[in-house]
Amino acid sequence: MLRQTALLALAFLPFSLGQVSEGFESGWDQTAWPTYAADCNQGGKVSLDTTTAHTGKNSIKVEGAGGYCGHIFVGTTKVPSGDVYVRTWLKASKALTDSHVSFITMPDSAQGAKKHLRIGGQSKILMYNRESDDATLPDLSPKGIAASTALPTGAWQCFEYHLGTDGTVETWLNNKTIDGLTAKAGVANANAAQWQKSTIKPKITAVYFGWESYGGDTNTFNYDDIVVSSSRIGCA
Repeated sequence: MLRQTALLALAFLPFSLGQVSEGFESGWDQTAWPTYAADCNQGGKVSLDTTTAHTGKNSIKVEGAGGYCGHIFVGTTKVPSGDVYVRTWLKASKALTDSHVSFITMPDSAQGAKKHLRIGGQSKILMYNRESDDATLPDLSPKGIAASTALPTGAWQCFEYHLGTDGTVETWLNNKTIDGLTAKAGVANANAAQWQKSTIKPKITAVYFGWESYGGDTNTFNYDDIVVSSSRIGCA
């Protein structure tokens, strides 16, 4: 009886105190985890992959085609109203190149209609990109590039980030802080001059995982054990 009461109480908590967790072991619920492709969709593909997983037997596979319209994502609109923490285990088949790509995209109402906060790569390193002004975090200078890191391929990686209501951005790869992908409110960052010129504080309405290329790059990503929460998750 106590367990039932606790579960009922949890069910009525506002989502800002709860979380979404998905490992796809019961399959791919396309209502809860719909595909997303803004403006156009030409060649990208999402499927349930039963051949590889971080845990269990299933993961989501995204086969991204080249060019902007080759993009495709899958994700959730269940996002906390305050601070947002996202953790995914992911596996990339190809290394990031010098070309600009995204593997996570988030509609961001703080930037305006149809604008996104994006996580991906350029100059062979991980970075954020703000669509409204094309700012990057870190700056794509030699020092900024050195403050980020490459994304390993062919094995599962734990990727986690935090978007604060005060504009803070924090990012971890396999529980290690990526200095170049960190920007804190009121703290000057030599590698975030472009990013910190703006007063925009991200207010995302969804989180989508997939592939978007602004050149000809293609890639295949697998995603598993995704958590969207109002507090730090970690890799355990």
